[in-house]
Amino acid sequence: MITQNKGAILILSGPSGCGKSTLLKEVYKDISDYYFSISTTTRASREGEKHGVDYYFVSKEEFEKDIEAGNFLEYANVHGNYYGTSLKPIMKALHENKLVIFDIDVQGHKIVRKKLNDIITSVFITTPSLKELEFRLNNRSTDSKEVIQKRIINAQEEIKSFLKYDYLIINDNLQEASKQLVSIANAARVKSKLSSLTIIQDWLEA
Repeated sequence: MITQNKGAILILSGPSGCGKSTLLKEVYKDISDYYFSISTTTRASREGEKHGVDYYFVSKEEFEKDIEAGNFLEYANVHGNYYGTSLKPIMKALHENKLVIFDIDVQGHKIVRKKLNDIITSVFITTPSLKELEFRLNNRSTDSKEVIQKRIINAQEEIKSFLKYDYLIINDNLQEASKQLVSIANAARVKSKLSSLTIIQDWLEA
């Protein structure tokens, strides 16, 4: 008998400004039965962002208490602020056989990969060039020049990790990139299903 007893995880990483959020909005139109993992952060909310929708916004003290309590699947300090993924909603979604989508940095990918490798498919998303990334960061007008410069420096480090991911998407054309991501999302479900097959045992016992 072939059984599937768990969901799948799709991890998206890439420099701030590469268009992950915009891509996901397109992808959501074509996939179902998914759960987007909302990160918890200590950074201040940006204009238009909502608590419990975009992020869970908490104080540094609250975050550090959760670290001590072991409530995070992964967490990292990025640009002086904490970002983390709470365990409880993730495990619930996996138990319900959902595709859990993460938008996390390369540090988070490394940690989650170690813990849940069998059910993970990961994608590194980037712009065609550093110059294009800088243009997008400046064009969205949400950060100071100092913060943008930090993001550029961080992006130059992050790009070195793309070979550790299963897929690479160059987000130059939104429609083409979203089609690629939908295909990867479907493949992620198949990969996870294969990891939980009992067919080999059935053949050996026949």
